[in-house]
Amino acid sequence: MKIVRQKDFASGLLYIALGIAFAVASYGYRMGTASRMGPGYFPFWLGILMAAIGVMVVLGAVRFHAEPQKMERWALRPLFIILASVVVFGLLLDTLGLVLSLIALVVGSSLASHEFTWRATLINTLVLIAFALVVFVYALNLQFPVWPTFITG
Repeated sequence: MKIVRQKDFASGLLYIALGIAFAVASYGYRMGTASRMGPGYFPFWLGILMAAIGVMVVLGAVRFHAEPQKMERWALRPLFIILASVVVFGLLLDTLGLVLSLIALVVGSSLASHEFTWRATLINTLVLIAFALVVFVYALNLQFPVWPTFITG
C-alpha cells in the first residue's frame, strides 16, 4: 500500500485530527438528544462527520499498486492570510458588527488567492452577508450585532 496523493493524505489526517478534537472538546458540554439538543450536540456530531470525511480522504489517497505523487511545498503565505482574516473577523465582530466584520473577512481571505479580483470579492462578500443575515440573524434569531455600536448606539 502506497500513499499516492500526499496532499490528500495530509489534509485527510488534518480533518481526522480536527474532527476528533471537536468531538472530544464538545464532550464536556451537555449533549442532549436529537429533539432537544444540548450545547455539545452539534459540535460533537460535526467533529464525528469531519473525522469520517478525513478517513474517506485518507483512504482515497492510498493505493496498493500505483505511482506515488510527491506533495508540493505548502503555501504558507495564503494559509496565514486566511487564518489572520478569521482571527480579525472574531476580534471585530463585537465592535464593528456582522456586516463590516464579514467584509473584512472576505476581502482579507480573498487577498490570499493568486486569482484575486475585486469583482469576485464583491460578489462573494454580498452573497455571504445576505446568507449570514438571513440564516443567523433572521431565521435562527441569533443575537449578533449587525452594525457597529457607534452607528446603532
